[in-house]
Amino acid sequence: MRSNRATVRAGVSMAATLPMIAGALALGMPAAHAADSPARDTLKGSRPAWATAKADKGATSDRAQVRARVYLAGRDAAGLAAYAKAVSDPGSPLYGKYLSAKKAQARFGATKAQVAAVTSWLKSAGLTVTGVTPHYVAVSGDVAAAEKAFGTQLHNFAKGSKTYRAPARTASVPAGLKGAVLTVTGLDNAPHKATHDDELPPPDAVYKNSGPFSSYYGSDTASTLPDAYGHKIPYAIKGYTGEQLRAAYGAGAYTGKHVRIAITDAYASPTIAADAGRYASKNGDAPWKNGRLRQVLPDAYNSTEDCGAAGWYGEETLDVEAVHAVAPNAAVTYVGAASCNDDDLLDSLHKVVDHHLADIVSNSWGDTEASQTPDRAAAYDQVFQLGAVEGIGFYFSSGDDGDEIANSGTKQVDSPANSAWVTAVGGTSLAVGKGDSYQWETGWGTEKATLSADGKSWTNFPGAFTSGAGGGTSKTVAEPYYQKGVVPDSLAEANSATGNRVVPDIAAVADPNTGFLVGQTQTFPDGSQQYSEYRIGGTSLAAPVIAAVQALAQEARGGTAIGFANPVIYARYGKRGVFHDVTDNPTGSGLAVARVDFANGLDASGGLLYSARSLGKDSSLSAVKGYDDVTGVGSPGHRYVRSYRRH
Repeated sequence: MRSNRATVRAGVSMAATLPMIAGALALGMPAAHAADSPARDTLKGSRPAWATAKADKGATSDRAQVRARVYLAGRDAAGLAAYAKAVSDPGSPLYGKYLSAKKAQARFGATKAQVAAVTSWLKSAGLTVTGVTPHYVAVSGDVAAAEKAFGTQLHNFAKGSKTYRAPARTASVPAGLKGAVLTVTGLDNAPHKATHDDELPPPDAVYKNSGPFSSYYGSDTASTLPDAYGHKIPYAIKGYTGEQLRAAYGAGAYTGKHVRIAITDAYASPTIAADAGRYASKNGDAPWKNGRLRQVLPDAYNSTEDCGAAGWYGEETLDVEAVHAVAPNAAVTYVGAASCNDDDLLDSLHKVVDHHLADIVSNSWGDTEASQTPDRAAAYDQVFQLGAVEGIGFYFSSGDDGDEIANSGTKQVDSPANSAWVTAVGGTSLAVGKGDSYQWETGWGTEKATLSADGKSWTNFPGAFTSGAGGGTSKTVAEPYYQKGVVPDSLAEANSATGNRVVPDIAAVADPNTGFLVGQTQTFPDGSQQYSEYRIGGTSLAAPVIAAVQALAQEARGGTAIGFANPVIYARYGKRGVFHDVTDNPTGSGLAVARVDFANGLDASGGLLYSARSLGKDSSLSAVKGYDDVTGVGSPGHRYVRSYRRH
């Protein structure tokens, strides 16, 4: 898994080293089972695609250890999906008829008999049950016991330059369990075996921006630097503040009062409370009131080195400060995962849903769709559906690598943003002018050209693609009903004649060159830890901004939860003033900003780096009039929040 946070250092996504295996199914059953034999039901997707006969290196030792989770399907998986759709659809008589967490679990969760049957089966195979929750049974044991339980053999397979364990054929469960099992995870051990009880590291090394800056778009022109697109270009923004973003997206007098927002990421910044309070004081945001910021954290962390734990502190800082800047009176709960692994991230999502910690959940992480498997997709979709039933909406950043070709070699979307049950948030480059006036937006996509040695031109202008909002057409998720009639067929049918999910759904500022100012405690060269501020971007910025705007909208509608928002977002498409229709060329001429960076990321002692960053150049993706695969239906317009008012 990686966070979708484009750093100011290079304008690309900060990626943890572990691929997150996630995904989504269509609006229906969260898992697929098929009869393997009269006595077994297969668990489709439990054998990863890379576990091929050609890559098979032979049987795994019987004594090797396995840690797995058996996710429970619940008593009515089809009913859960149907109810989740009904309560989210404005055209349904059940719209808004949300259930409490307790009633949702009682109606759709696993029965005691199902849990007992699954537990008994696992123990009978020789596995040790290490944990039981309302959602899964965790087990450990040797390979021989796992093979007996799941009716498969575990082999070693080559995956790239490394070798990992995986099922040699699709896993299965006894047919007598009667659909009690949703899926099993952990039979394969790619990409690594986690360590446990790690200590969180200190903050990452300090990073600072060099000036000159623009305080608003175009306020300071780079008059001594070469032209770009036939004219002088402005310096990059120092970093937008909450006041500027609230004005751009039509906040009005709304502040998110009485609305709860949750944020999920991995790990937890040890200085978040002090940093958030100091940032608000320095940048004109409302002070944090007592109890408005709290953290829900695991008992222990793992995989801190593999996941780059300290890098996640900046993610939490960005998310918390951006949410508060746009919705200053909303209550914020940060739910930190024990690692960047799927099971730990799922645990965080389950905490939000099981205890209804919030109505709106911002999630700035994901990975490529090619990394997903149906088993993980089923587990994610199940928690998203339970959330929808309770009136909880999940917002996921769409990614920071455009069409993913430069990053992965394959054109694809990111997950879990590709799930039909979440709101995928794309990214823009935002121009806020003098007096906090909204000027325009482009689809976020950056091409970078450096200053020539003689200082008279930009080398190979406009340069190479560096980063951009994730988007495109899913290869695995069917087109959801709410996108039909809005998403062009040319996009929906790009990978299938029957149509697929297209990402994103909505968008907000993401470009690091027109990004957001954050304040964070960082480690300085002398070893001291000090607060400092810097500009940042990525769809990791767009997601909390949209989550905060949704909090304003929920306040506008009298506090009633919006829930899973896609049906109501698409229902507003085309209405005057509700969305900014974002295109790549809003001014009719090429757009770029000049950036000056410290070569060492701290001060001018190592020299300065000059570059021109072109806007609206998102790999093969394009922001065009109407719906597009960079910005979805667009960004919130001046009437968006007000459109939720009840008349």
